[in-house]
Formats: sequence, C-alpha cells, structure tokens
Amino acid sequence: MDNFQQKDNSKEKDHYLEHRITILLRWVILSILTGMAVGAVSSILALAVKYVTGLRETHNWFLYALPAAGLLIVLLYRACGITEDKGTNLVIQSIVRGDHLPPVMAPLILVSTVLTHMFGGSSGRESAGLQIGGCIGYNIGKICRLTEEDNKTITMCGMSAAFSALFGTPMAAAFFAMEIESVGVMYYNALIPCVISALLSKALAGALGIAPEFFSVRIMPEISVNHMVLTAFFAVLCAALSYVFCISVHGAGKLMKKIENQYLRIAIGGCAIIAMTLLSGTRFYNGASMGLINMSFSGIAPYEAFLLKMIFTAVTLGAGFKGGEIVPSLCIGAAFGCTAARLLGFEPGICSAIGMTAMFCGVTNCPITSLLISFELFGYEGMPYYLLAIAFSYTLSGYHGLYSSQKIMYSKFHNRYINRDTK
Repeated sequence: MDNFQQKDNSKEKDHYLEHRITILLRWVILSILTGMAVGAVSSILALAVKYVTGLRETHNWFLYALPAAGLLIVLLYRACGITEDKGTNLVIQSIVRGDHLPPVMAPLILVSTVLTHMFGGSSGRESAGLQIGGCIGYNIGKICRLTEEDNKTITMCGMSAAFSALFGTPMAAAFFAMEIESVGVMYYNALIPCVISALLSKALAGALGIAPEFFSVRIMPEISVNHMVLTAFFAVLCAALSYVFCISVHGAGKLMKKIENQYLRIAIGGCAIIAMTLLSGTRFYNGASMGLINMSFSGIAPYEAFLLKMIFTAVTLGAGFKGGEIVPSLCIGAAFGCTAARLLGFEPGICSAIGMTAMFCGVTNCPITSLLISFELFGYEGMPYYLLAIAFSYTLSGYHGLYSSQKIMYSKFHNRYINRDTK
C-alpha cells in the first residue's frame, strides 16, 4: 500500500513540475514576442522624436504651427472614435480592472506624440511608450486567447519593454510595470516576463542606434553627516515640489476642460505655449528639454528653470497635446537640484541627480523603481544619497501622483491597508 502511495505522490510531483515548466516556456515565448514587437515600435518612436526635435531646433518657425498640430491631433483621435483620451491611466486600468485597450491606440499615440515634439509642446515620450507597450502586450494576449489574469501580466510585460527601450534602463523598467499599478503591492508573477521583455527590448533598441540615457556625476561628495542632512532637507523640498507638479498637471487639465470644444481648447493651449516661449526668450522648455538636464548637471541651468518647465508641461498636457509627464518631472528635478545646489553650497551634479530621483519617486510613488533607475542613470557610487532622498520623498509626497488610476494599497505612515486612489 505504501509503495502505491509513493508512486502516486511521485506522479503528482512530476505532473506539477511539467505544468510549471510548460507555463515557464509559454511566458518565455510570449515575453520574447512582446519584447521584440514593443521594442521595435518604441524604437521607432524614439528615433522619430529625435529626428523631429532636430528639425524643430533648426527651424524656429515650427513653433508657430503648434496650434495647427494640436487641431490635427484632436482630428485624428476623433476619427478613431476616441473623444476623451485617458492616456496612461487607461493602461493602468487595464491591469487593475481589465479595461479594453483598442489596437488603434498604439499608432495614434505614436503619431500625436511626434507631432507634439515636432512643434514645441513640452512633454516627454514615456507615457506614449507605456501606452504603446501596454496596448501591444494586451492585444498579443487577446490574439493568443490568454485568460484575463494572464492578459494583465502581458500588458505589464509590454510596459516594461517600452520603458526599457526608451530609457535604456531594464532593471527599473521591469520593476516599474510591477510597481506602478498598486502602491504597496508588487506583482511578482510578472517578474520573468517583465525582465525578459525589458532586456530584449533594450538590446533591440541599442542595435537600432538608441543609446541608453546616462548622466555623469563628475564630483561625488564624501558621505558625511552634513551632506546627508542636506540631502534629507532637499528631499523634503522635492517631495513638496512633486506634490505641486501633480496638482499643476491635474489642475491645468481640469481648468482647460472648462473649454468644452476640444479643437478650441488645444488651439488656445498651443497659442499659450508660443506666447510663453517668446516671453521666456529661450527654447529650453519646448519638447523633452533633455538639454536642460545636461545644463543642470553642469550647474548652469537658470534659477527659475524648474518652475518654467513645470508651467510649460502643465499647459501642454492640460490642453490635450500628447507625450508624457515622467521626463518633464526628471527635468524639473534636475533643474531644481541645480538651483538648490547654488543656494545650499552643494555640488550641482549630485544635487541634480538627487532631484531627479526624488521627483521621480514623488510623482510615481515607486520607491524600488526609483532606486534602480538612479543606479542605471547615474551609477552606484551615490547610492546613500539616492536611497535617503527616495525614503523622504516617497513618505512625504503624500497620496498624490501623476496617474489617477493608481491605487495606494498601504498607508505611507502606518502598517495599515487603505486601498485609496491617488489624487
């Protein structure tokens, strides 16, 4: 009798092992497929944005066509039957609640983001990438007839691939997709798909000539009590600034929506960007403003740059132009760090890096991703500064974030389940 039971148990173990291997192989294949598809499309987005940015910088008159570009964006969305675009929030909702992601969303956000950058709107490209990646992953899942739960996983897989292709940060990309939906809960079931798709997507983007982002901190201050106190103080200021940025973006959107006609709304927004650009006397704040980050690390960014970039971005996105909020938040953090460095007597490079890290954490509520992206963008040497800044920024930024579909599952101040939406 005991021999029969042992044989049965052995068969059950073998069957369980075969089942796990089958699931693993399926996800390896799906993540390779998703990583390749999303990596290719995200690379096209990155190359297109780079190309049109060069055109805009050599043809200043492009800026004056921004309202016309806005009208075209609205027309494209309406032609596709989308009258109210939820952006990245829709991708998050598809993971949390299983909301539908139409296939047309991927080419639509790609074209509209390129138009926004080409004519001088102030936005990033990662929101477009997340929407493209989530959309492609979701629809691959539908084609393969995955279950609703597995479809959520492959959507995260697509988001990781897009983030990795655009930033060249596969560690942060893999964890970002697992961390962004529900703060305090990590979807570890998606670890293998997200890691494989992120690594593959980065490799493909690199092969297509897209270099990963990296900012060199030339002078690393020694770790001392004084420097750590300054870092903590600066992180508190960044937490407050991230709150202001989130409120500005959401507030601008609500204010602009009082203009019910979408064509009129985006045209007015485009005219506002033109006027602000002329008043500022510079083109630093149009497009992604990656040059502003480099100026910040060199300690030469204008004192008011972080505030102006915030206003430009809020008006651009509030009016209905497309792109993203994460790259602008990094620009704001770097410029704020440059300003703070001159006021606090800190080295501008490390202060800009801390500002970028703390701002990213404050607006996304993703501390693990924030730490990983700081290593990939700036190197490991400044780890104590980044770690301390993330801790303060995450805790003190409160329950606000860029994405209203994001859920805060656990309190930032107590060991308590709260399950509330971000503001």
